[in-house]
Amino acid sequence: MKALPGCRIWAWRHVRFLLLATLLCPIRGFAQSGPQPPCGGEPVPAYPALSDSAIAKSWSKSDFGRDWNPPACTAWSGAGFTTLVSTVARFRYAWGAEALLGRIGAISQLAGMRYWSTTHKQWQTLILEAHALTDLQHAQRREDFTFAEMKEGKALYFEQVDNLTGRGIYRMHVAEASADRLVFNVENVTTMRYLLIPILHPGEIQSVYFLDRESDDVWRYYSMVRTAKTANGLIAGNQSSSVNRAVAFYRALAGIPAEQEPPAAR
Repeated sequence: MKALPGCRIWAWRHVRFLLLATLLCPIRGFAQSGPQPPCGGEPVPAYPALSDSAIAKSWSKSDFGRDWNPPACTAWSGAGFTTLVSTVARFRYAWGAEALLGRIGAISQLAGMRYWSTTHKQWQTLILEAHALTDLQHAQRREDFTFAEMKEGKALYFEQVDNLTGRGIYRMHVAEASADRLVFNVENVTTMRYLLIPILHPGEIQSVYFLDRESDDVWRYYSMVRTAKTANGLIAGNQSSSVNRAVAFYRALAGIPAEQEPPAAR
């Protein structure tokens, strides 16, 4: 018995619909997933309660498809990543944006920062040395940056010694600076090495920080840290370490002693 023409047409339309749905669903999933900074919409991940610890998430390439394009408000160029971590939190700070900017500019206070090493299963020093620099060309040590220097649009340079990648020079750019919102980003301007092997060339490690005042003494914190997809694969093996390093910077800024809260990842 032959199928009626109308049945054939209905069956083909039904099959075509299913094929389109199958193809479009993954695309929609990639579009909806991924970190979203607080740039005119709800952030992803969402902010935790004020009483909760920071939430840090390490993202996988499988979350976005083959490549990921960072949101425009990060000011990052280039798609993809080797490692990508977002950290969100709420914290109390009653001294206003000027004092918070001063804390961000206090580069020397980064020295001695501690984090939980998932390799050694103990708290270790993350930043061995840190100091502000006069500029990139002369790179002379100087006192910490003052609040007056932390102006919107300003680029400042500092040097720090990381326990993994050693000594490096970084550029900090103040993108926004108002009484209710602070945005700044940091990237390396010198090559970072591990056991003399280049693992991060200039611009291959980037971080961006969004701080928004919620009330008189409560601020919202959102950060993203990315190593470029061109970075050496040696740094891609331990996502838990990347999470703990990112949370260490948050705790330092918020004034939370490293060992006051459990490690973000073990």
